[in-house]
Amino acid sequence: MPARKIIIVALPGDGIGPEVTRQAVRALETIAEHGECRLEIHEHPAGGCAVDEFGTPLPRATLDACLGANAVLLGAVGGPKWDDRPRSQRPETGLLQLRSALGGFANLRPATFLPALSDCSPLRPEVAGQADIVVVRELLGGLYFGEPRGYDREAGEAHNTMRYGAEEVGRIARVAFDLARGRRRKVTSVDKANVLEVSQLWRQTVQQVAHAYPDVALDHMYVDACAMHLVTNPARFDVILTENLFGDVLSDEAAALTGSLGMLPSATIGGPVNLYEPIHGSAPDIAGRDIANPLGAIASAAMLLRYSGALPQAASHIEAAITAVLKAGYRTADLARGRAGQVVGTTEMGSLVCGAIRDAYERQFAYHAV
Repeated sequence: MPARKIIIVALPGDGIGPEVTRQAVRALETIAEHGECRLEIHEHPAGGCAVDEFGTPLPRATLDACLGANAVLLGAVGGPKWDDRPRSQRPETGLLQLRSALGGFANLRPATFLPALSDCSPLRPEVAGQADIVVVRELLGGLYFGEPRGYDREAGEAHNTMRYGAEEVGRIARVAFDLARGRRRKVTSVDKANVLEVSQLWRQTVQQVAHAYPDVALDHMYVDACAMHLVTNPARFDVILTENLFGDVLSDEAAALTGSLGMLPSATIGGPVNLYEPIHGSAPDIAGRDIANPLGAIASAAMLLRYSGALPQAASHIEAAITAVLKAGYRTADLARGRAGQVVGTTEMGSLVCGAIRDAYERQFAYHAV
């Protein structure tokens, strides 16, 4: 059987985006070297760099290419350079437009503690070591997309609208429950139902969906309580289900448990084309210095293979390679912080991961040859 062909659009974006995306592509190419898949990768501009060149953060050619791909791999967009632009020309607007066009409504953000990074977490190892969480964030509703919205600078007033329908809540809830069935079978739905009518709808709808999943435990929690328990007792969580704004905040908090935002990937699924990206920002202050942590981008490539390539073993090879490199004591600057370990740059970290992937395949082939 011929190897599966995967058409990928790479959107390196701004700041450190191109540097970390380059290493993610190298990891994918290493997988392809071993016959797991055939890759067709096309690079297109998006974000601030596209604003500079085309006057828009999401050029039509970029969007068309994304819609025609099997998966999109994004680096990072944005930076202070574009903060004063009109909303239509801000890099973040382009990202929201892309997510909407691709139709992905479910954002998956795993946050798993790695023992090799026990000295990087702000929590005690005995607390952080219990963290194995996936935040399932609804991505196409809520405050980020609700209308009407506006900012009247002369009047000194601004407004946004938080809006959800039962259908939107139901479909994201089903994603969370399906995911929990393959994990520890627990969903924590996070809302603010004591003060927000939108959250009351959210809670009622999630409770209704739960009836179809009697094998999965469900509890409800207010967002402020969830924020507290994430840092005091992360072991109580398995799958966290929540709306757009709350999920944006809580997933970053969960990421901090692991030691660095640079470590964590995300996948946006549910539409015809899935989007994969590290959760960190563009970090323009360190762009071009070859010191950014590429592991979140590389882990995003692993998620791409798992969800868009149907290659779970190949994805596991990448994830195991990341763990092996960290266990060997290699760190990027964000993970070093004056502690023991060999500090390496972006490119070298990518090379180390690719080498560990090759080692995994060599062991696999040697095993089958016996």
